[in-house]
This record gives sequence, structure tokens and C-alpha cells, in this order.
Amino acid sequence: MARSVRRRRRGGIAAFILRRLLLGGVVLVLVSVVVFVATQALGDPARAILGRDATPERLAALRAQLGLNSSVFTQYVDWVGGLLRGSLGNSLAAQQPVSELLGSRLVNSLVLVSCAAVVSIPLSIAVGSWAALRRDRLFDSMSMTLMLVLAAVPEFVVALLLVIALATTVLHVFPAISPVPPGQRPWDHPTVLVLPTAALVMGVAPYVARIMRASMIEVLESDFVEMARLKGLPERLVLLRHALPNALGPVFQVIAISLAYLAGGVVVVEYVFNYPGIGSALQDAVVNHDVPVVQALAMLIAAVYVVLNLLADVATILVTPRLRTRL
Repeated sequence: MARSVRRRRRGGIAAFILRRLLLGGVVLVLVSVVVFVATQALGDPARAILGRDATPERLAALRAQLGLNSSVFTQYVDWVGGLLRGSLGNSLAAQQPVSELLGSRLVNSLVLVSCAAVVSIPLSIAVGSWAALRRDRLFDSMSMTLMLVLAAVPEFVVALLLVIALATTVLHVFPAISPVPPGQRPWDHPTVLVLPTAALVMGVAPYVARIMRASMIEVLESDFVEMARLKGLPERLVLLRHALPNALGPVFQVIAISLAYLAGGVVVVEYVFNYPGIGSALQDAVVNHDVPVVQALAMLIAAVYVVLNLLADVATILVTPRLRTRL
């Protein structure tokens, strides 16, 4: 009997993941249509490459070379076919494959986002949980007020304040900008990661901490936690085995959104600190009308959103016993 129940649960989870994968595929298809249509509004790539003084003959020849003379539908089908084959196309400005152009920049951004996630997620969960345990006390009031202030301030303002406080007039502890020399990696210069990471942490932690506090308070007031206490279980065991796993369920959704925000919000922070990641690459691509690079980065960020939401849904089910029984 127990084995059959476990099999049904595994089948239910597998069916749930399959449905989410199909839904994610539909979302990516719709996003690809929106991205392709939006990038058409950037203007004529041939004129952006050749300049205003280009002759009609040169423009026509370059359009034919880039495949811009075919219909919009044909261009879209060719672009999506290239994505499915793993080909992101060639950069119009740099005249090299987009994958080679973005390779090192993706690594730089991944390192920055990973550092911010490793710091912000455990920190915000700890702050939210402790604030719930110390509800209406000094730590709860001060921490949640600070989280509310940080949530209200845009990340570029936080980045500028960090530069003023720690890199210029007040304290000159870290570099004001975070350049990484060509051919080197960010971990070779760890000081350049401190301020961008801090800016991203302050942009993400408030939301996770506040949701964690609210979720933990709701769980601590639930019947099953009260029953565990009445059975005489130690408070530490009640918190770790019963309260925390059930409180983390709703928080996983916020963590996924926050991590997806890091993938997009890193663009602004990288611009402020002159960090060589996908943010500066996207800015240069928009300025230069480099359509293949813009399309590749937009689809990459959309794919990150879809994957993180899928992982958050699965993690929520795995840590929440009540949801596993419903599948």
C-alpha cells in the first residue's frame, strides 16, 4: 500500500513537471515572437552598420548579405531554427559569432549573480525567520523597517550610495568601478565584485526577508506546530522539522522571482560599475542596432525566468508535505 502511494506521488510529480515544461515552452515561443517584433523596431541594421552616407547600392548589397530582403516570417523562422540548433547568429557590429562575443561576458555576469544569490538568499531567510521568532520586538521592528527602505530605493541609487560611501568621499575601501581586464576572470580580482554584489543583495534581500517573516509567522501559529509543541518536542526540533520546511514553500516562489530579477537587474548594476557583463553587452548592442545580440540576450533572460520558476515550483512541492499529498 505504501509503495503504491509513493508510486502515485512520483507519477504526480513527473506529470506536474511535464506540464510545467510544456507551459514553459509555450511561454518561450510567445516571448520569441515579441522579441523578434520588438527588435524590428530598432531600425535598419544595414544603415546602422554603413552609416548615413552609405549609397543605395551598398545598402542593398548588405541587406542581401544579411538576409534582410526576405519576408519577416521567413526571417523569424530562420532565427528560431538557428536557436533550436544552438546557433545565435553573427554579431552585426563585431562580425563574429554571438556565442563567442558573449561567452566571457556571460561568465562574468554569472559570477556576479551567483555571489549575490549565495549571500542574499541565506541572509534574507535568516533575517526573516529571526524577525518572526522575535515578532514585535526591537530586532523585528528595526530589520523590517530597513528592509522596507531598501525595497523602496532603486538599485542604481543603492549602487551610487555604495560608491559614495565606500569608494570615494567617505571611505576609499573598494574601487569605484569594477573593470575586469580582457582575458582574465572576476575571481582574479575579488575586490571588484564587492560593491556590485552588495548592490544586488540589497535589491533582493528585502523581498525575500519580508515574505519569509510573514510565512514563518503563519506557520508558527498553525495547528500542527502547536500540536508538535504539546507533544513535548524541543523548540529547536519544532522549528527545524515542522515550521521551517512549511514556511519555505511560499518563499521559494519569491526566491525564484528574485533570482530572475538578478538576471535582468544586473544590467543596471553592471552599467553603474562599468562591469563587463551582459549589461554592457546589451547596451552596446542596442546603441549599435546589433539585432542578433539583443535577441540572444533577451531570449537568454526569458529562459532564465522560465527555468527558475519551474525549479521553484518543484522545490515548493518537495519541501511542503501538504502539496505532495495532493498530486
